[in-house]
Amino acid sequence: MLLTVDVGNTNIHLGVFAGSGEHATMVRDWRIHTEPNLTSDELALLFRGLLGSDVEQVTGVAALSTVPSLLRELRVMVPRYYGDGHHHVLLEPGVRTGVPLLVDNPKEVGTDRVANCVAAHHNYPDGPVIVVAFGTATVVDAISAKGEFLGGAIAPGVNLAVEALSDHTVTVRRVELMPPRSVLGKNTVEALQSGILYGFAGQVDGLVDRVRDTVDGFDSDDVTVVATGYLAPLMFEECETLTVHHPYLTLDGLRLVHERSKQQRGRAR
Repeated sequence: MLLTVDVGNTNIHLGVFAGSGEHATMVRDWRIHTEPNLTSDELALLFRGLLGSDVEQVTGVAALSTVPSLLRELRVMVPRYYGDGHHHVLLEPGVRTGVPLLVDNPKEVGTDRVANCVAAHHNYPDGPVIVVAFGTATVVDAISAKGEFLGGAIAPGVNLAVEALSDHTVTVRRVELMPPRSVLGKNTVEALQSGILYGFAGQVDGLVDRVRDTVDGFDSDDVTVVATGYLAPLMFEECETLTVHHPYLTLDGLRLVHERSKQQRGRAR
């Protein structure tokens, strides 16, 4: 089994895949809160606790981290606890993924965005793809029909905006994120819910529409708009431009990067 690990600023998303290639299937996945001060040994204990007896079945690891402190710890943890001659990949700038990054400085592109690009083009190969990742930030990325990463837009995420509003407004408290009875809230809670959910939905739809209107090749009917990230289930029904929800797109991208790396290693022998 392949263990995939996506360390984000808010959550750590882990998934286990069985099989390979077109026969690969997600067996289980978990989300846990990110603690940036964890050591490599603490990460290993945490992962082993979630995997249980399945830890002995892990034959490879593919991981990334957008948190620098935990990226350092992953570099130590993976070979120490999952060595034994198995093939592992830590997705960092410089790792070959097969994705042309058509931006000013490819090293600045977050590795989670690269993994999303790999998986998006693989899973939806019939045309251009727009990926909307709902996480700590809301990220809208464009992938050409050839699988090229063209760039994207980054905005504050839903929870980040809610926390900022609560922290800087005395009379506003945090509310449960759910659709209100009406777009016009009849009380403060409903007004906040409306502003947050429908406001962010409008932002996403506006960005997607602008990409489709202004970027060459994205004005056709074969464009797929993929929602992913831990807040995607909340926002998917509220956004008019989203066409499909892929809950583990980043992990699937890590799986594909691992398979590519393993094949390259085999050819080099």
